[in-house]
Amino acid sequence: MTTRLWLITGLILLAVNLRAAITGTSPLIGNVRQALALSGTEVSVLATLPVLCLGAFAWLAPRLARRFGTQAALCGALWVLALGAAVRAVPWPTALFAGTVLAGAGIAVGNVLLPAIVKDHFGRRIGLFTGLTMTLMAISGALAAGAAVPLAVATGWQSALAVWAVPAVLAAAVWGLLAAPGADGRHRRTPPPAPRTTGGSLLRCPLAWWVSAFLGLVSLLFYALVAWLPQIMQASGYTPAQAGLMMSLMLTVGIPLGFVVPLAAARMRGQRLLVVAVTAAQLLSLAGLLLAPALGWAWVCLLGAATGSAFPLAMTLLGLRADGPQVAADLSGMAQTIGYLLAGLGPLALGVLHDVTDGWRVPLAVLIALVVPEAIAGLLAARPGHVRPGGREDRPAQHTAARADGRLVRL
Repeated sequence: MTTRLWLITGLILLAVNLRAAITGTSPLIGNVRQALALSGTEVSVLATLPVLCLGAFAWLAPRLARRFGTQAALCGALWVLALGAAVRAVPWPTALFAGTVLAGAGIAVGNVLLPAIVKDHFGRRIGLFTGLTMTLMAISGALAAGAAVPLAVATGWQSALAVWAVPAVLAAAVWGLLAAPGADGRHRRTPPPAPRTTGGSLLRCPLAWWVSAFLGLVSLLFYALVAWLPQIMQASGYTPAQAGLMMSLMLTVGIPLGFVVPLAAARMRGQRLLVVAVTAAQLLSLAGLLLAPALGWAWVCLLGAATGSAFPLAMTLLGLRADGPQVAADLSGMAQTIGYLLAGLGPLALGVLHDVTDGWRVPLAVLIALVVPEAIAGLLAARPGHVRPGGREDRPAQHTAARADGRLVRL
């Protein structure tokens, strides 16, 4: 195979590994709790830990890419993910939590370096390959969640957890080939990206903060709904079976949009129209759940379209707002560190609000209110331009044309 085909294969395998080990765990929490006699607090920590790990370890990825090269960093991250998936299957609480942290760390590094790989090797087709990876992540996550219980029934919960080490090992092998120099040059290792020519930190760049805020608020809304939508719908009068189907419907509706939205975003000079459409759909669907729950199926469909578009759009902006693979990795690391730490607090905060207010009306009202800053951050992040370390931004120069009198006017 040519280097490009190896890269596409590696990209596909990477995307498949970035959700399955997380979504394939949630349906098994009851089995694990019973087998290991976990307390309610331990179960809550176990449910929140993967998302927090995505934020806690995201900052490492750009540093690893600069030190070892992007391919080598991905190879190492996937081996860590495989080790974590295997370790957490050991029937011992400490191993369960340690394995979850290792798996989360591996996924965090892969998440951050994914936009850098797309930017570096598929820069002219960012929309296509971002859409491909977002779609594969959604499909693999849904399949992992659906297969978890049947696997546990057939082989036991340990095997159902450990099975996700297999695709991680396959992906690590491919990225290992890409990281190692070959005699024929087909599997050559891309060297670490060149040092920045404009020193400074992205923390001083306003555009980087807007991109980070948009990703963070999008992720918070998504993970809060994943955690609590079934309970919200049951409180509105739907049966547990119907509430579960609604959750599945929300995730399924978003799958094709994960491919379409990045393609559309990459073709646009600015992405403000997409931000307006996504946030308007979020506002309408959340307000519908609050004010007209009898139309719950319709609101869940619209909510699935909104959440299924928002995260791919935010991930596409990581590539579009960077002018090189190292800047893309830095921006992705900053945005995902902030975003996933914020997202990890969302389900917990919503649960506390529910307990304090004894209902879901106030939590839903808070989610509606959060769409406003999300829209503001998205509109500012969607303006054409590139982030620059040290606090500067590159904005496209306005075109000029000569008038008959010889003066230049802006178009």
